Amino acid sequence: MDFFIGQETLTAVQWILRAIVAFFFLLFAAKIMGQRSISQLRLLDFTMAILIGNIIAHPLSDEQLGMKGSMITIIVLVILYVLSLFLGLKWNGVKRFLEPGPYPLVKNGEIIYKGLTKARISLDHLLTELRKEKVYDVEKVSLALWEPGGSLSVFLKSEHQTVTPSDLQMLTKPFSFPLPIIKEGNIDFNVLKQAGKDETWLRERIGIISAADITDILLATIDDNDNLKIYL
Repeated sequence: MDFFIGQETLTAVQWILRAIVAFFFLLFAAKIMGQRSISQLRLLDFTMAILIGNIIAHPLSDEQLGMKGSMITIIVLVILYVLSLFLGLKWNGVKRFLEPGPYPLVKNGEIIYKGLTKARISLDHLLTELRKEKVYDVEKVSLALWEPGGSLSVFLKSEHQTVTPSDLQMLTKPFSFPLPIIKEGNIDFNVLKQAGKDETWLRERIGIISAADITDILLATIDDNDNLKIYL
């Protein structure tokens, strides 16, 4: 454990061990903080990312610094992070401080400039975000909200919304999500069991559809209607 404490010099192996320990320690810390801290950098998440990145980087680049202090600091920060999330769930005041918004930016086709000021974004940025949502005319927007995660939610006026089968009173089939039953030549027996089939049935269906061996199949999917699709 000599690599764990500060020293005058470190060998190549000790540097590697430090990197491995730091890597898995950060994975563990991120796992505790949850998926949101990875997918959405909100105020609290951004603060944590900056702090943890700086704290763990120093002992990885300076052999005279030990890792113990950095890891203890990160543990305290993770505890504070989880505690802040809990307090945000219990008290709205804390939640509003940590996750301000959403701010209305457009309402009934009119831009709300006070909302732009609160969200601290420019008019050009708003128009850019609208274009990303395939909206080129602000007057078509019924409501646009700037979300805490830094994304724009756009709701079009009813006359500009896409027509759906329910609007036309059309009968549609229930949604069926194809499941990958074979990936890179390997059968996923959990999916096979979920589909209520066995390996014999699968091999027979593959034989009907294709002459390829299972090991040659890159991907095969099955839906609720037992339709099998093979990709070589």
